Amino acid sequence: MPTQAETSAHKAYRNLHGEELKQAIEANKVNVESHFDQDFLRNLNEEIIPLLEHYFRPEIIGFDTMPHKTKPDVPIILACNHSGMAFPWDAIIFGSKIFKMHNYDMGTLFRPLAAPMLSASNLMNPFLLKDLWKRVGAVDATSINFETMMHQSETNLLIYPEGVPGIGKGFNRRYQLQTFSTSMVRMALKYDTEIVGISCVNGEFINPFSYTSRRLNKLVNKIGVPYLPVALQTPLLLIQPWLFYYAFPAKLTYVCGNRYNPSDMLGGKPWEEITEAEIARLRDEIQADMQRELDQNVAKYGKKPYRWRELIKNLLKHWRDLPYWTPIGWPALFTEFDRRSRKGESPKGVIRGWFQFWKIVFRNPIVIAYFIPVLGWIPILHRGLQGRKKVIPWEGSKAAPGGLSTPEPQKSEIG
Repeated sequence: MPTQAETSAHKAYRNLHGEELKQAIEANKVNVESHFDQDFLRNLNEEIIPLLEHYFRPEIIGFDTMPHKTKPDVPIILACNHSGMAFPWDAIIFGSKIFKMHNYDMGTLFRPLAAPMLSASNLMNPFLLKDLWKRVGAVDATSINFETMMHQSETNLLIYPEGVPGIGKGFNRRYQLQTFSTSMVRMALKYDTEIVGISCVNGEFINPFSYTSRRLNKLVNKIGVPYLPVALQTPLLLIQPWLFYYAFPAKLTYVCGNRYNPSDMLGGKPWEEITEAEIARLRDEIQADMQRELDQNVAKYGKKPYRWRELIKNLLKHWRDLPYWTPIGWPALFTEFDRRSRKGESPKGVIRGWFQFWKIVFRNPIVIAYFIPVLGWIPILHRGLQGRKKVIPWEGSKAAPGGLSTPEPQKSEIG
């Protein structure tokens, strides 16, 4: 639960205007720029993620040309649905694929706003790869960070307006958009920019038949984990820690959707005259339209979420890269990449073949822990929780006048 001081700090940012807001944004720029490492991003995308693409076989539809800005000095806001009860592999794959498609041109691409819980501890970074989210350009989704990013023109923004409840929804709520934060509409109105919807299809099958428990989530929140799926495979986490990051081989499909201009939807009404009721109404209209688009895309691309024949063909085609493009090989893959990055070694040729696997294990003993029942969790949690920061989860479920969503404790319930 956020402390009174933390909540007061967020309210203070929401109440800033004019010169005070400009000063706060200028002072905050270091927070959104200090970790972003474009060389790290490119190396990860070129050397590691292609192996995961063999597994997820991503399909990108409607992004041959990236949505263009209507105002050159203001970013547009890309908005995508979350996949419930799954580690955010869908976000990683989308970012990697589209960055390669457009040759890392940040002027037409984006930086994502991500739930602060993802960067609060190493445990929520894939296989303890330290600061991965921030190093690839993600920014903690806080009020001041959102404002700061709207004051730059170098790139666009990608957000997940469902917030943590979108990740934490159970399989029984698959493809059901959770209540959007009003912050997305608020920023689009304030800076007179557009919102572009994106549908992610089949991501709900990354971890299917998993549900959510309020009590269990409150327990794991204490160690910085936003939720823990309740499923038949959950007890196996104790026996095989690598399953914490496991994913089923869903064929991830991303479809570019409609554009929304909230200012035009209100007839060009001045920002200062817009009411909270109007912002909430626009939020509901945009969410309803994005839900209709998502339903249509699920009907078109989601009938066979795994496409097993295609997966088997990929296995046969890329058998030399086994086991690294399957989840059982990911602990070695990410850990060796992390080691090389920290030591300044070349990331090229991180893996190739089974013999290389044993070399990786020799150089990175922590890999063994992922396969040791129960006791393997001790070194993983020790390393994963070192330096953990207390954060206020950005849920996007409530909004306050003049700013973004009001932080509150994470909510979930049994599906």
